[in-house]
Amino acid sequence: MDYQSVKVIESRVFPGVRLKIRRVSFGRRIELLKQVSELAAKVEYLRAGEDEREKLEAGLLAGQVDRIYLLWGLAEVEGLNIDGEPATPETLVDRGPEELCGEALRAIKAEFGLNEEEEKN
Repeated sequence: MDYQSVKVIESRVFPGVRLKIRRVSFGRRIELLKQVSELAAKVEYLRAGEDEREKLEAGLLAGQVDRIYLLWGLAEVEGLNIDGEPATPETLVDRGPEELCGEALRAIKAEFGLNEEEEKN
């Protein structure tokens, strides 16, 4: 058996772009959970409040959690240049098209086993 630790996703948003998504392993799952558990708990706490400032902070923290997911799960970007240079996961997150980041994030969360409802909880 030859196990592939990445899965290739053809972008629907940007034809010709391929995203290499890391498959979940026991060790990588633990690594990710250590990185996001505290932030995710704070997001839920802030979302439950009534204060608009807290809701804005929750949105900011949720974005940070998504960034962690993207950098954790995206191994490689093929077929895309950003500012004339081949895209990397970091440049995609920092300066790339938001729609492609969203597509990659959905693929990563699906690989991790999260649907939208589970992600909210």
